[in-house]
Amino acid sequence: MHESQHLEARPEGRAMSLIVGNLRRLGAKLVNGSGRALSRIQALPAAWRFRDRLIVRPLPADARIPEGQRITVLSVNLWHDWPRHRRLPARLEALAQLIEREGADIILLQEVMRTPKFASDVWLADRLGMAYAYARANGHESAIGFEEGEAVFSRFPLIEARHWTLPPTTGPFSRRVALGAQLQLPCCRLWAFSTHLSMLSGQNAQQLNHLRAWVNDLGGEGGSLIGGDFNAQEATARMRTMGTTWVDTFRSLHPERKGATHSLRWPWGGQFRHKRLDYLFLRTDVRAWQVTEARHLAWEGLPASDHQPVLTRLIPGS
Repeated sequence: MHESQHLEARPEGRAMSLIVGNLRRLGAKLVNGSGRALSRIQALPAAWRFRDRLIVRPLPADARIPEGQRITVLSVNLWHDWPRHRRLPARLEALAQLIEREGADIILLQEVMRTPKFASDVWLADRLGMAYAYARANGHESAIGFEEGEAVFSRFPLIEARHWTLPPTTGPFSRRVALGAQLQLPCCRLWAFSTHLSMLSGQNAQQLNHLRAWVNDLGGEGGSLIGGDFNAQEATARMRTMGTTWVDTFRSLHPERKGATHSLRWPWGGQFRHKRLDYLFLRTDVRAWQVTEARHLAWEGLPASDHQPVLTRLIPGS
């Protein structure tokens, strides 16, 4: 990849995320105008300040529904890059081309950003001709001009969507949500979930427990797909526990392969951190779905994110 095609190193963006995640402690010291944004949020009525937002759009009338048995699923953290949103339309186009190249049927996204002038979820739905659901996690498009959340896109009909704010929640910019969409596949109905958990270990562990209980309850006796940025390395006890109840689709085929999905780059080039933070899990039903392929993809040309997309191909059991 040519040097000019790399996304700029994310120390600044990651540092900003850490700052925003600790608003209570840092308060007025926030930079880039986010202190003023916090003041505007605090001035709003509490009922509006934390109001949930769920947007659902069905398939276009002329959409072609996949008829084959194999299902391709893609999960990726899009990196909203607040407050600069650098090269966002070009990065979304890179994602759209990847989705088309891989023939993805279900896409699970995190950090899907919206401003009064640009909505990533709408842009992608129009570009790909897919049904989708979007749930806000942080920010407020009308109040501060920015918000971000999770989304599920599908080439299959979307039956219903539900979302839940995962406790604990410590402030207006540290909410973590899970979004579930029930899809009508040729074989059956399937719940597909997208989530983005806290970077703080204690909160992350609690949210993971709540997520597992919610998914198991909502999914019932049917199968479920759970993808997202879990912000936890697979060697941690909580992620090892996840592997005993849900199928880690990548590890089911590659028990020994390196699986890093996120790297940070120094401003002068070179990487200094490699971690596996992104996963696609399968919660199986009695039909025992078959995982036929699982890969962590490399971006071609302009990378849409600093996270690698996670891809899985599945065949439903009979």
